[in-house]
Order: sequence, then C-alpha cells, then structure tokens
Amino acid sequence: MESRSGRGISRRTLLVGGAAAVGAAAYLHSRGESGGGSQSGPREPRKEGQVDHWNAEWIPASPANFRLARRPEDFSVDRVVIHMPQATYPITLKVFRDPAHRAAAHYVVRSSDGHVAQMVRELDVAYHAGNRLYNNRSIGIEHEGWIDQPAYLTDAMYRSSAELVAGICERYGIPRDREHIVGHVEVPGTDHVCPGPNWDWDHYMRLLRRASVPKATAPWRDRA
Repeated sequence: MESRSGRGISRRTLLVGGAAAVGAAAYLHSRGESGGGSQSGPREPRKEGQVDHWNAEWIPASPANFRLARRPEDFSVDRVVIHMPQATYPITLKVFRDPAHRAAAHYVVRSSDGHVAQMVRELDVAYHAGNRLYNNRSIGIEHEGWIDQPAYLTDAMYRSSAELVAGICERYGIPRDREHIVGHVEVPGTDHVCPGPNWDWDHYMRLLRRASVPKATAPWRDRA
C-alpha cells in the first residue's frame, strides 16, 4: 500500500500479545508512494455506498488513505496487484479506516468464505503498491492471511478473488495474464514479498481465465 515508509514486520511481531493490530498497521503502512506521476483531474460525483463489484460490501477507507481521481479518464487502469496483509480481515479493515495509516487497498477478500469488502472506489487511487505510478494505474486487492500460513488460502477466497478480478479486467480491457495480474512483490521498488510463496498462481490464473464476468460490469461513467 502507498504509505511514506518502507519497512516490513515479522509475523512473530504481529502475534505478540496486544501488539497484533499495531504490528499489522506497521506492515500495511509500509507501502509508500514513490516515483513520479501526474495529479488527478476533476473529481467525479460519488454516490454514497456505491460499489464497483456486484456483491461487494461497502466499508469505506479513510479519505486520508487514497486520492480522489476519475480513472480511467485521468489514469488508465491496466494492472491488478495481489496483496496479503499479514493480518486478519477485521484488523485489515480497521487499519484502512484509520486516517493516520496513509494506506489502503481497493478491496479486501475474507479467507473463510470469500466475502469481498470494497474500501476505495475504482475511480480513485488507493495507496497500496508502494510505487506512485503503479498506484495510479492499478487496483489493489488484499487477501486475508499471512504469507507463511497456507491455511488462509482457501478455495472460497481464490474463487471469489478470481471473479472479482474477472470483472475488473472486463471493465478496463485488462488481459487475464501474469503480465497484468501481479503480486505486490513484482511491483518495482517494493520490499514486500506478498502474496508469498504459498500463493498458487497456476490455480488462481486458471480460475481467473475461466471466471464468468459478474453482473455489474458497466462502464465506469455509469458507476460514479
């Protein structure tokens, strides 16, 4: 995510006593925005509670954790970045709603059942990739869990995420391939390793290529 610092944090630190939420915040915060990039153009009007994915729950991030924009008119969208927060679903939501955090992703997917929370509109630039140019051009998706705990990587989460990304690809004409669907570890300049070595890219991409396009795939102008 797009914060101002660049240090990760170990899972052990996350799990020590009451420091779990603080540790998760530190890890999630370490996705600073670096590199150049134009400022966004005039803002589109927003409808309170509007979502871009047909079955997402709207849980808004703090306005301090993203930039209002009017993508893809001001910035083209051609990448999806896959994240793992090193935290539980509730803690990830809590951190992204904290205005002091200065980072968020567009979506968070829950491990147990694949439930999707949308926290930032796709029109807007979420601070998630640790690289300003990638933030401008991409949509970020967090997947509940830790990189060294494969039990979090449920089939429900993989399938839900694949359906989510299929809709994103349809809306913006993004190819469903590994050049355009990337892990945070692949973003230039990042020091993160998520989604980690246990993430099954072959399985995920098979699901994505086969996924039917969700109901709400209207052009961005119809979704403001």
